[in-house]
Amino acid sequence: MNSTKRLVGSYEKYLLTKWQPSEKLITFTSLKLAEANSNMRDKITQKTFTPASLTKTIDESVQGSAYELEGQVRTEGRLAYIETYGCQMNFSDTEIVASVLSEMQYGFTSNIEEADLVFINTCSIRENAESKVWNRLKQFRKKKKEKPHLMVGVLGCMAERMKSKLLEKEKLVDLVVGPDAYRDLPRLVSEVETGQKAVNVLLSREETYANISPVRLNTNGVSAFITIMRGCDNMCTFCVVPFTRGRERSRDPQSIVEEAKNLFQQGYREVTLLGQNVDSYKWSAREDLKGKAQIDKAIRSGEDLELVDFAGLLERVAQIHPDLRVRFSTSHPKDITDDVLHAMAKYDNICNYIHLPVQSGSSRVLELMNRGYTNEWYKAKVDRIREIIPDCAISSDIITGFCTETEEDHHKTLEVVEYSQYAHSYMFAYSERPGTPAAKKFEDDVPEEVKKRRLQEVIAMQNEISHKINQNDIGKTFKVLIEGNSRRSDQDWCGRNDHNKMLVFPKSGDFKAGDYVYVKVREATSATLKGEMVDY
Repeated sequence: MNSTKRLVGSYEKYLLTKWQPSEKLITFTSLKLAEANSNMRDKITQKTFTPASLTKTIDESVQGSAYELEGQVRTEGRLAYIETYGCQMNFSDTEIVASVLSEMQYGFTSNIEEADLVFINTCSIRENAESKVWNRLKQFRKKKKEKPHLMVGVLGCMAERMKSKLLEKEKLVDLVVGPDAYRDLPRLVSEVETGQKAVNVLLSREETYANISPVRLNTNGVSAFITIMRGCDNMCTFCVVPFTRGRERSRDPQSIVEEAKNLFQQGYREVTLLGQNVDSYKWSAREDLKGKAQIDKAIRSGEDLELVDFAGLLERVAQIHPDLRVRFSTSHPKDITDDVLHAMAKYDNICNYIHLPVQSGSSRVLELMNRGYTNEWYKAKVDRIREIIPDCAISSDIITGFCTETEEDHHKTLEVVEYSQYAHSYMFAYSERPGTPAAKKFEDDVPEEVKKRRLQEVIAMQNEISHKINQNDIGKTFKVLIEGNSRRSDQDWCGRNDHNKMLVFPKSGDFKAGDYVYVKVREATSATLKGEMVDY
């Protein structure tokens, strides 16, 4: 454990000495000017990582989706086309961008042929996601030749990391906008309209977009995501988030509660509180404390602060209305507290479901990943969750074949999967990306065929566990929030229960999307429960 602490300490020292983002958001309209003022910062931020802690929110069915605002009145005004890739944070950011563009009098289209402005919101999590983005940008370049006034821009993590290649080398885009610069879109778009290239990728210690009401795009009108914080201070050696999204800073709780209240009044019945590590949520009313790091420093110096932590925020949102179901994502095993667990146990409308990424079952590999916990510590956390919330479903993220992983390490991962009895997991073979701390410090020495074989063994075990757990649900009755029609038949509803499991059941009565019903399970696969509505 001491060696793990040494690793955490040395890497935090590295970050604090090498990476010091501006206290205020500074913008640039010239790439050369931006680079001239950020040479030191670029040494740290030009990295690619593969954070499995985010992959759980990647829904392959919506990757590359283009958004159109439902019910908008088509006008002769300018139209924006926004295509999004990556995790749920990216899709949430797209809604913020849409809000800013709406204020600029843009409408939205899902037909690129109609667009005056094209944005692609990008992801640096996996090589596959980046490859899709590059291919799409080359297709957009052809569109620009046909339609010279078309403006093309890149948003998100790739924008921060690859601005030089995007603007100067490949000459694929007109503007590049990082995750903390969306308020600057009116100025950046104006610069492009005058024939210039525009870029703003600087990170901020303050930006949370708290006072921007997201435009809900392509929504089912039932479930919505609320971003409660931005950035991350956990320095996992495979993860780029602290460098592409900045240090942790939390939104003020009142703005979060108001957003949730407004959603409930609009008919939404489920909100997911979203952040890279929601358990690190920490807010102080002191205006001079701009992020978690500064708040923690003030606490260590003995200052008496009135704080709202994640457990307190959960309670505030749960108290809005018993019919507003509350979820959250993502938790870090070392940061989730008993207070959070007790809040979940106290309120029926806080779902009994926790995504608790383990990444590896080997303490040695976990130390290399800089995860801050051991095999034994993680299993103790699982035990604590089940002690306080006996009916809690747990899911996880798992990487196979990380640097130096041995067969013994792999079997420890299988052992943790078996011990934890995950409802489901998101499982990936490790893929080294250029520029990561892991790539710089460790050799990617596990052969590809070994990685894939180990991955298949983890998948096989997880599928067996998931099937067994779902089989045990046969005969049980669950409260289900109807989300809409089943994908396979408009004669069936689909919705999720408290454990985040999808249930499919025949329609009957006068129910509609957004209603709660009770469903008795009759059949089960490893992925879906099937049943019928019952009186309860």
